[in-house]
Amino acid sequence: MIKTHYRAPTYLDTRLLIMYDMCGKLDDAREVFDGMPQRNIVTWTAMIAAYSRRGLQSLAICLFLCMLRTGIFPNEFTLATVLASCIGPHGLEHGRQMHSLVIKNNYNSHVYVGSSLLNMYAKATKIHDARRVFEVLPERDIVACTSIISGYAQLDLDSEALEMFQKLYNQGMECNYVTFASLLTALARLSALEYGKQVHGLVIRHQLPFYIVLQNSMIYMYAKCGFLLYARRVFDYMPERTVISWNAMLVGYGDHGLGREVMSLFKSMRDVKSDSVTYTAVLSGCSHGGLTDEGLDIFDSMVKDKEIEPEIGHYACVIDLLGRAGRIEKALEFITNMPFEPTIAMWGSLLGACRVHGNVSAGEYVAQRLLSIEPENAGNYVILSNIYADAGRWDDVVNVREMMKDKTVIKEPGKSSINLNKTIHTFHSGDRSHPQKDEVNAKVRELCEKIREIGYIPDLSCVLHDVDDEQKERILLGHSEKLAIAFGLMFSSQHGILRVTKNLRICVDCHNFAKLVSEITTRELLVRDSKRFHHVANGSCSCGDFW
Repeated sequence: MIKTHYRAPTYLDTRLLIMYDMCGKLDDAREVFDGMPQRNIVTWTAMIAAYSRRGLQSLAICLFLCMLRTGIFPNEFTLATVLASCIGPHGLEHGRQMHSLVIKNNYNSHVYVGSSLLNMYAKATKIHDARRVFEVLPERDIVACTSIISGYAQLDLDSEALEMFQKLYNQGMECNYVTFASLLTALARLSALEYGKQVHGLVIRHQLPFYIVLQNSMIYMYAKCGFLLYARRVFDYMPERTVISWNAMLVGYGDHGLGREVMSLFKSMRDVKSDSVTYTAVLSGCSHGGLTDEGLDIFDSMVKDKEIEPEIGHYACVIDLLGRAGRIEKALEFITNMPFEPTIAMWGSLLGACRVHGNVSAGEYVAQRLLSIEPENAGNYVILSNIYADAGRWDDVVNVREMMKDKTVIKEPGKSSINLNKTIHTFHSGDRSHPQKDEVNAKVRELCEKIREIGYIPDLSCVLHDVDDEQKERILLGHSEKLAIAFGLMFSSQHGILRVTKNLRICVDCHNFAKLVSEITTRELLVRDSKRFHHVANGSCSCGDFW
């Protein structure tokens, strides 16, 4: 074209610009753009989209402003492209200005622009604004519906994501693999296995292609719901796997404390290049599975081989590994000599280990470091109180409680949930709100009497109040996981696994309670707490009493 002095029309120059962009030659695309004697809306939109796709949001927005100054007005595709660039520190501010422009020019009812608007608000964590945009759309396509469901899921508003999906699906919404992948992520966090199975069935009935991202979401969902058999089945039948697929399966095994399975799967990754997440999953799996030496060997190989430079997350896993093994002094030495500043999570992990292994002096030191960094975190005070209570230092327990009052720190209440017949029942510690609280409390007392006959002794160290032993036992009876387990035994069928989810870490007494109840009732219990899974059957737990 240049050699023949051919003066290309605007549409052909635009195609030339797009060709360079699609070939990854952004500078050449811009050179064509700058050399065009005339530009139409398609030309401007193509150049703006080129910047936006490559994460150059500020350049995309600047170019859009230049276009407005030339007098060319955007169409719906331009507006949607620029809205996709409204992310980052000033993204919401730019997005609101774009929203005003959309309304002024009557594009707010256009489904393509509306989908981009609600997606912008969702990414900016303004889900209520996204919902308002969604509600006024006269037509809702698959992109808009998926965007609002994904928005709720990305903000961990999992119940809202499920509720929105159910509402839209009943209204005839079409679904694609992105819709289901977003929903499966929400269901994983809800431990809603039955709903997850139904989504799996919908994917099959809709004859959707099994995209890798969808299969990865299924692995994650089944693993988080404690159904490792199905997670592994999905994994094994995948025609193609990415490193994300392997990582999802490794994390699943690690969360269940199956360290040997983690190591076996890791060793079979011959043709897949591991990434930093892989090593985090393996180190965490060794930590939860009690494979201390194996985990330390893997970390040492990372340092020596330098194939993947250890990151701060890998150092955190080693600290957790040493802490769980009771090697507190070694963990303190490691945290002092590492090339990173210790994070809050590292100190928190070590404080929990001091509580489990009864190391008061180290616990005090670690707690002082934590309380100076985040004095508003109630969990640190609670663990320090636990350490003092275990040692019988009740005056120090009182002092910690006074510190919490002075700083107006409120402990997060324990709550446990169980999903029966597609209804999630939630219990709080000392629950007085559940409509069947009297029957449930009676069932807990009945179970405690039965397991006393086979050796149950309440672990009174789990109560942080300086009251008599009888009162401590009453407090233990009201722990939320006991209430949820009792409710499940009362109102579920006589077979199948009872699945309980707790927002905090399960206490030692409730752990003992679950093991003995599984023995006398011959029921399997799966308790997912904030740290890991506890698969309890026939009086023993998959964690091997190793937390």
